[in-house]
Amino acid sequence: MTFFRCVLTTSTILAVAGYGGVAQAAALSDAQTPSGKSQAHKAASSGKTLKGRAGAAAQQSASTAPAGQTRVSLSPSQGLPEVVTVSALRRPVRADDVGSSVTVVTDEQIATQQRRTLPDILARQPGLNVVRSGGFGGTTSIFMRGSNANDVKVRIDGMDINDGSSADNAFDAGQFVTDGIGSIEILRGPQSGLYGADAVAGVIDINTKQGEGRFKPFVRIEGGSYGTFNQAFGASGSSGRFHYNVVLSHYRTDGFHEIPRYIDRYNEANRAQRRAGDRNDNRSANVKLGYDVTHNFDLGLTARLIQANYHTFTSYDDVFTPYNGDQLIRDQNTQNEAVVRGTAHLSSFGGMFDQVLGLGYMTNRRRYMQDGSYADGEPAMTDPYYYRSTRLKVDWHGTVDLRKYGNLLVGAEHFHDTIDVSTSDPTEPMHTTAGMDTTAGYGQYEGNWNRILYGAANVRYDSNSRYGNHVTWRVAPAIHVPNTGTIIKASAGSGFHAPSLYQLFVNQRGAGWGEEGNPNLKAETMIGYDVGVEQKLLHDKLHFGATWYDNKVRNLIQSSSYVLPVAGSAWGDYIYSYGNVGHARMYGVEAFLDWKALDTLSFALNYTWTHARDTENNAPLQRRPQHKFNFNTTWSPVKDFTLSGNILYTSGWRDYPLVGENYCSTCGKGHGYFTIDLTAHYKINRYISVFARADNLLNRQYEDPIGYLQPGRAGYGGFTLNY
Repeated sequence: MTFFRCVLTTSTILAVAGYGGVAQAAALSDAQTPSGKSQAHKAASSGKTLKGRAGAAAQQSASTAPAGQTRVSLSPSQGLPEVVTVSALRRPVRADDVGSSVTVVTDEQIATQQRRTLPDILARQPGLNVVRSGGFGGTTSIFMRGSNANDVKVRIDGMDINDGSSADNAFDAGQFVTDGIGSIEILRGPQSGLYGADAVAGVIDINTKQGEGRFKPFVRIEGGSYGTFNQAFGASGSSGRFHYNVVLSHYRTDGFHEIPRYIDRYNEANRAQRRAGDRNDNRSANVKLGYDVTHNFDLGLTARLIQANYHTFTSYDDVFTPYNGDQLIRDQNTQNEAVVRGTAHLSSFGGMFDQVLGLGYMTNRRRYMQDGSYADGEPAMTDPYYYRSTRLKVDWHGTVDLRKYGNLLVGAEHFHDTIDVSTSDPTEPMHTTAGMDTTAGYGQYEGNWNRILYGAANVRYDSNSRYGNHVTWRVAPAIHVPNTGTIIKASAGSGFHAPSLYQLFVNQRGAGWGEEGNPNLKAETMIGYDVGVEQKLLHDKLHFGATWYDNKVRNLIQSSSYVLPVAGSAWGDYIYSYGNVGHARMYGVEAFLDWKALDTLSFALNYTWTHARDTENNAPLQRRPQHKFNFNTTWSPVKDFTLSGNILYTSGWRDYPLVGENYCSTCGKGHGYFTIDLTAHYKINRYISVFARADNLLNRQYEDPIGYLQPGRAGYGGFTLNY
């Protein structure tokens, strides 16, 4: 029994993360400063969204709201603000001036839409498909431009946070809350030329907010459906040269039943199993500290801590109803994660040479077990499985301002990664420890000609102690057609995804089965390009555009299996491993429209069309919907009162079925769905604000992935106290 439950649980995690068979193919904290503009550097490293008109790209937009306060007022400026990106070139640059496809999500947008978790806000962005196994806390994978979830590199305050203890090294956003986030930059297309391994499909760069001004404490209380009771409190501000922002939060849900009715009926679930609900308890802390030693030298320290306990009853538990009888067996997943990074920033020679030195550390500790007993009285999995990983990162990069001749960026990084995977079950022993080192260097030139042609080109060399050496590159020009408001963008680059330490070295044995790593795995590689056009009209109040992209991947890392003969056994042992096979191609279109109809009314929509296939057999890739549409509107009919509405539509996709006789990774078809969400916020006075939101207003019952219901109609409300 333990064997079957372990295999099914592992299959669930791998499937949600983007693995499962032949058809399964395969931020701002270290920003650089424009010459002499230390204020722009501080804004970039603090997580503020840099806005302004064409001649003020590096100006800082002051953020006077306390940490945690919902800032929802619309800007009364003439047109839409011009947002500055840092992740595209590792220094603050107008998004209009880079050829890369980038989306910047601000803290104001997160607050207005009242998105409390990272998956909820990312699901609304172009080019992304977010898959979550159940409600808040479930294993969450992020697919970008049709690529695998582990092809997306995620960073927070300059620290790489993909989970090295997972089988595929993907980032799991399930327990990541948005408190303390200043901005999220989504950089699409191969980015290994700047960011190295795993930045194949793109980069999600998260930056936390920096405190400024007077001491501003806050408390936010929220409650609602599914036993939700959330609390967040903290303070931000500055005193002399010292600035700080501290946010602590506790999120709790209880009672969400994630199993679809047809699966309950198919497995003949009893009353207790049909009513069993998931429970999640999340405690998070976000700390950002800074000290300006001199006018051109400052120090920074950031920390993100997560402690979560997730208890679930899943479709896989439902399958074992004949074995469990009237017993209710639950899965228990515990996660403890810490991300810490310190930086030293120095601007020299009047701003002509700007450099950042960073030291970061990440550790992730996860435990999986079960509670309860089977029908025969045998206890469930009482011996936990442990998954542990650490990452140490040392990095430096500097920018030379060549004035009218552009900017030159050089940098170097060193990573030391380890994993420790084990179980205390004596009948199915597993204990894998391994480590690897990566040293990399990169360079980039960026410039413009007469403010018409902008461009950047970079190259990077990575040397890894396990999977060898890789050279990657990227070029990204942008053309501003004079006096038309038209911008033509293009980019081309290469990327690679490294095999994880788990895939290389895992070794475990059970009764009739086993799992073996493959130390000869090669890295997946990609070549990708995109081209797009953007247009500004109505005095910059209307922006729209579209981008075509095309990516080709080779040496896909996929799961494999074989039968090992055993003396005295007619069947032998089933051994699971990994190998490099096949090719895949992903292409499609991303389009957007932003319209500021009035100073108090704005509209934003985006559409994504994705075609992702295994080119070996022309089979569709798992969990890649072909169409996705998102529409959002924000309206402030009166002062201090704001309404926001959102419509999200996702078309059907191929998936792993949980009932029936066919069990290939794309034999099931997920049904498309759309949801409508509404939020409202009212600032009573300078001290008290109240808010409310309704999610999935039409109570659509949908699964994503198959076998995991997403929350139906739900209502939430609360208040925020500020000083």
